[in-house]
Amino acid sequence: MTNLANNLRAAVDTCPDRTAFRHGPAAFTYSEFGQASASAGAWLVARGITPGDRIALMLPNGEAFPVLYYAILRVGGIVVPINPLFKSREIEYYLTDSGARLAFVWTEFIAEASRAAAANGAEVVGIDGSFMALFDSQAGADPGVAQRNDDDTAVILYTSGTTGNPKGAELTHGNLRSGAQIFTRGLLNLQDDDVLLGTLPLFHVFGQTCVMNAAVIARASVLLVPRFEPLAVLEDIVRHGVTITLGVPTMYIAITATDFDETRLRTLRLCACGGAPLPPEVVRAFEARFHLALLQGYGLSESTACATFSLPGRTRLGSVGHPLEGIDVKIVDATGSELGADSPGELILRGAAVMKGYWKRPVETEETIRDGWLYTGDVARRDPDGFLYIVDRKKDVIIRAGYNVYPSEVEDVLYEHPSVFEAAVVGVPHPVHGEEVVAVVALKADHVATPQELRAFAKERVAPYKYPRAVLVVDALPHGTTGKILKRDITVPSELVG
Repeated sequence: MTNLANNLRAAVDTCPDRTAFRHGPAAFTYSEFGQASASAGAWLVARGITPGDRIALMLPNGEAFPVLYYAILRVGGIVVPINPLFKSREIEYYLTDSGARLAFVWTEFIAEASRAAAANGAEVVGIDGSFMALFDSQAGADPGVAQRNDDDTAVILYTSGTTGNPKGAELTHGNLRSGAQIFTRGLLNLQDDDVLLGTLPLFHVFGQTCVMNAAVIARASVLLVPRFEPLAVLEDIVRHGVTITLGVPTMYIAITATDFDETRLRTLRLCACGGAPLPPEVVRAFEARFHLALLQGYGLSESTACATFSLPGRTRLGSVGHPLEGIDVKIVDATGSELGADSPGELILRGAAVMKGYWKRPVETEETIRDGWLYTGDVARRDPDGFLYIVDRKKDVIIRAGYNVYPSEVEDVLYEHPSVFEAAVVGVPHPVHGEEVVAVVALKADHVATPQELRAFAKERVAPYKYPRAVLVVDALPHGTTGKILKRDITVPSELVG
């Protein structure tokens, strides 16, 4: 069962009538899921798609994502997930860097994708709620499952470090299967009668690994939610008997702030949080309100979301728990020597879920994976009892509401404004989003631009979660002796972000 798509085939063979996922009023059994992905796979083969071809998915959470994801894997293709909120310049980079031949795009976002595809020749196929009609010519067809090896790339997930453009983390069939199994057995104890809440975006590694792929391996069900609205989600949990929720801190903050009758949540047995730092006060408030443990974890795209997690009955406030089974963890100094308890250092990981490398970036791959260990760029410490804590991030990345925002990308956009001389984008603490994006800008001599104008300029050119909510115009930015902007010397007034 090397090809990950074989897990879906196995689910169809063993539990064809069990609900695989539900979206709105529609429920899809594993049999229907399997046949839909087979028909879509046959359509791809008829279009000339061959093993190794890259195909982009730019879709919200809904039935189209899992069907097309598994259709692409079934025929040996490589999935390139793209955030549907991206603008054309961002989409163009993903399509060009990956060399995607084809992009399935939700019709609401087709204009941005089409502009991007015009630059590299990728074919754009519009997808909507009646998307299966597209594959009617192949209804009932089954192209089989292409033979793939464990180290063959299945998904390219784009992420980034301190500089340059996003890098594509190559996740193999072996990585994805191992990652889903690690969460299924090590954290979720997932059973075939479980129902997972699918609010995490499936284009993100957390949603892909811990919700979609984990559910398929365990023959469990997923309630797909394209848009998170706290009260509506809580009603859905009750209506559909959700047993497990996985989310980011902002989701649990919003849920805790509602006036929902918590006694109605009788089916919930596990709540897990990742994607961003989880403030201790959020944990206290949630647990006091709902009488459920809120488990915190840590992972990254390069490790297929796997790393560490708190476990039921084994938690400590502020900690991201212990390594999951199948993941080795060390905390090392600058020489690579392992550090003892309470000594902060770089967190490094090893295991079957660690990526193959970065797509077409051998130098960055060698810098990140050394002797089989993934150097995360994150600073952590381990207490005497073995609980891990994330202390800081070496990478210059802002995590806003669980989404990664790479400052250099936003800075590049600001530099396009005719009045901007220098720009620095920084993250500042925020009580709801974890961090907020703030731009500090120095203008060219004799130029005028208001903060509102600069904010609007950036908003038009990047995804909604990336643009700076606040812009501070200053006379000059601080510089070091080499001329580099010293972000650590930038002070942002707390009232600027509220």
